[in-house]
Amino acid sequence: MTRYIIIGAGAVGASLAAQFESQQIPYVLVGRGAQIEHITRHGLSYRRPGETRVVSLNAVDTTTPPTLTPDDVLVLTVKAQDVEAATDFWAWRDAEGGGLASELPLVTLQNGLAAEDIALRRFDRVYAASILVPARYTVTGEVVVGGTPNVGIVTLGRYPTGLDDTATAIVADLTKAGYLAEARADIRRWKAAKLTHNVTNVVELFAGTAEARTKAATELADETRAVLKAAGYDPAAPSERTVDISAWHVAEGSGIERGQQSTWQSFVRGTSSEVDYLNGEVVRLGRLHGVPVPLNAAFQQAAAKLSRDGGTPGSLDIADIRWSA
Repeated sequence: MTRYIIIGAGAVGASLAAQFESQQIPYVLVGRGAQIEHITRHGLSYRRPGETRVVSLNAVDTTTPPTLTPDDVLVLTVKAQDVEAATDFWAWRDAEGGGLASELPLVTLQNGLAAEDIALRRFDRVYAASILVPARYTVTGEVVVGGTPNVGIVTLGRYPTGLDDTATAIVADLTKAGYLAEARADIRRWKAAKLTHNVTNVVELFAGTAEARTKAATELADETRAVLKAAGYDPAAPSERTVDISAWHVAEGSGIERGQQSTWQSFVRGTSSEVDYLNGEVVRLGRLHGVPVPLNAAFQQAAAKLSRDGGTPGSLDIADIRWSA
């Protein structure tokens, strides 16, 4: 029977473990620091629309990782900036039967376009996923997920392209666990589509009028689409989905507030952010393909300065960010 090794105990990883726990899908949640220590000692405070409960999870610290078996699937739920270190740590671990972890399937749940190429340096079978889960992790031991009636939306496929029985089985387990999940052979298109949304996360770090923030987000997304087109990407359209997501929404009063997505949460917790793998990815592609990316570059630089100087979300005004074509 497949067992999932969930690597990373943040909002996505801990909520995935809680959903697997509820459906008795075999898993182990592996993390580090105060978050995993709290979960192993006291359980996870897991808030979903209409209820908050403490869930006991099968969780261990990275310092004492589980013994791997040939039936395991590794699920990487760390942020994009941590993928290099995580894949280096896990790839060369022994698995029962004389194999290595690098021979096991690895699922990447990161935003951006970089995680899969990093993983391919060490793992033979990489399954990329585009995931939309309205989740918050800002307090140790607590995770809030506001999606309803399903937890979130996951699109998954073999990277760089294709489908196989493993992809289909993973999607089936995600569906059982409460996600709206589908398997796609063209997963790079879905990852690219998600990036056009994720580049706007950085706007939440800065104060400003609603009009100024909306304008910046729109222009960031437009600039990103132009770069992706030049780089040969064809981002998927929502109408191409094979699962019906029309009833899915973020519940009112769920604890999920607008303007508090993953980048904002990283700054609130004082941890590293993934801006260099979102807006920075657009900047990289723009430089490679000769497309000006002044807006993404300006916001990447502003976020880097905010982080460097120990700033908090809202401490700088969006009007102070300057860019020129």
